[in-house]
Amino acid sequence: MTEMAKEPNRALWEARARGAQEPLWETLATGPDGVETEAVTEPAGLWLRPPGAPAGPVILAIHGGGFVGGSAATHRRMFGHLARASGVHAFAVDYGLVPEHVFPSQLDTVMAAYRWLLDSGAGPIAVAGDSCGATLAVGLAVRLRQEGLPGPASLLLLSAWSDLEAEGASYDTGSDPFFTRELVRGLAAGYLAGADPRDPLAAPVHADLRGLPPVYLQVGAEESLLDDSRRLAGRMRNAGVEVRLDEYPDQVHTFQMAAGRTKAAGEAVEEAGSWLRSTLG
Repeated sequence: MTEMAKEPNRALWEARARGAQEPLWETLATGPDGVETEAVTEPAGLWLRPPGAPAGPVILAIHGGGFVGGSAATHRRMFGHLARASGVHAFAVDYGLVPEHVFPSQLDTVMAAYRWLLDSGAGPIAVAGDSCGATLAVGLAVRLRQEGLPGPASLLLLSAWSDLEAEGASYDTGSDPFFTRELVRGLAAGYLAGADPRDPLAAPVHADLRGLPPVYLQVGAEESLLDDSRRLAGRMRNAGVEVRLDEYPDQVHTFQMAAGRTKAAGEAVEEAGSWLRSTLG
């Protein structure tokens, strides 16, 4: 059995740490059965439509990639598994990447996509994001509240990046093969382009989190960003938000990307789908 066949997500991050660009991120998950894909130009992204999904409820899915990579296409399979598990249509939105696009461009883009869904009559809307997609998901919810617009029904945050200063103690523990403090601070600097790393719309751990909808966080117990989820969950609870946090043993960053290929990823996506369905009913 090859390294990739045994644990594809960890093997990918080990390869990235060596500077290898193979395997491709989008190949980690299997193709979700029966999920139809439809490309959209404006706003740019992909509809992911599982069989039998009702009209109305929708998931706005925001991909990760450190603001320097990733796309709706790289996350199509994983978000497709999530759409199937929840029984709800998902729209995976694309946004511009660093260095051509910096804060708050990405937040502006996901805000526009959310408004587009509202204007189209979709609803209720859940927002899901992994890594920096989770960063944007929280920023979106906070900004919607600030602007007095209808907020999402729920937030699903996978391996959330909430602290752009990378202060968590979990950078010094665990077995994450790729995400060092130096690397994460470099990604943050590129995204912020001189903005304050504690800007509440950029760094969720510093936001006013009062009034947010129910939140479900999943995180790998071995990943460097473990404390990002723990700290964010704690601040949310203190703000009166309904929060669930699940830590998955032996898993590293965005392990759900291996949906259909590993037991942990499959179980996490099924659990997330069930939770999303309960918030959109």
